[in-house]
Amino acid sequence: TYLFAYDLMQFCGHSWIFTNMIIRFMSFGEDSLADTFYSIGLVMRLCQLLSTLEILHILIGIDKSHLLPRFLQITERIIVLFVVINSQEEVQGKYVVCVLFFLWNLLDVVRYTYNMLARMGIYYLPLTWLNFSLCILLYPLSVLAKAFAICVSLPYFESFGTYSIKLPFPFTFSIYFPYVLKMYLLVLFIGMCFTIQNIISERKAHLGTGNIKKKT
Repeated sequence: TYLFAYDLMQFCGHSWIFTNMIIRFMSFGEDSLADTFYSIGLVMRLCQLLSTLEILHILIGIDKSHLLPRFLQITERIIVLFVVINSQEEVQGKYVVCVLFFLWNLLDVVRYTYNMLARMGIYYLPLTWLNFSLCILLYPLSVLAKAFAICVSLPYFESFGTYSIKLPFPFTFSIYFPYVLKMYLLVLFIGMCFTIQNIISERKAHLGTGNIKKKT
């Protein structure tokens, strides 16, 4: 019951964002893309903060998902959304933010719909196929969008020195945050390869011949 309520809450949040983005684009066209973060950023941040509970769900055993792939996906979003986009106002108006939000919410609307029905023992083959197939295409695209958002933000981190730290004497140690982000880009793509392998294995497990017959 708790997991169903959690999935329902996330579904409502992400479907509101997704619907809002579509309506705004149909009403205002390209002008709506630049202020995507300002119009729906708060709800997006709340949904992503709430998603950190999924790590706890796996740790305490009430969710049987694999920990590492889910941890990677959640932390990637948290870092890009809160550290990269939220901290640099100049990045918030870029079109890549709209692309990221669209990809994230499209994936999550499908995933949380599937999860809610699965909690009740309801499996629809088209929805099951969509849940385990759509992410194979869209997750790499979202990683590319995250990487692009990081690259776009680098000049602003360099100019403003955000999160860069230089310790006072007697320490001769400093952290130049743009270098941290550049190293994180490598981690991002390594994590993508691992996550895609896990997604493909889950797809085979749920869409195997025996499972298809049961869920038809």
